[in-house]
Amino acid sequence: MTMTWGDFQAVVQLSAGLNVAILSFVDISLPAIKERRRVFSKARQELEIHRKNPHKQTVTEIAEHKQNVGNIDRQLFDLWRETADFESFEDSLMKSTGVFGIVGAVLSLSLLMYSAFHYDEAVTLTDEALVFLSFLSLGAAFIINFFTASKASRFTKRCNDLREKMRTTL
Repeated sequence: MTMTWGDFQAVVQLSAGLNVAILSFVDISLPAIKERRRVFSKARQELEIHRKNPHKQTVTEIAEHKQNVGNIDRQLFDLWRETADFESFEDSLMKSTGVFGIVGAVLSLSLLMYSAFHYDEAVTLTDEALVFLSFLSLGAAFIINFFTASKASRFTKRCNDLREKMRTTL
């Protein structure tokens, strides 16, 4: 028994719907990216407040405080540098998501339209492969955004850990 486009149309509709939804996958990683940037900015502000701390009285306290501020400043700078290296890669990942989304959406919507016009015709192996590719673009976009959000969250956690160290040390 041969499968027709009419029989296969539900799969194509699912592919089209999900691939159009890919474009919203950027929303998966954007909050994590924004939070990472906000936390780094906040850490820098807090460090400046500690740098100007007027509560140290003795020469020893002041010297120890300066040394502790310098240590945290170096750690924050190293973390920022590591994050900055990732940011350019992150931008290219976000663009890739858009490319996967557009390609997948155009492909699946084209297949959906084709299936409507060729409802009673048989589905070929090439047709099935094209539908599979449209689902593959969905998976690729999801994985890219999940990876980006995960990496941004790890940087945010490390920065928050450093902020906590700053609060207890300084």
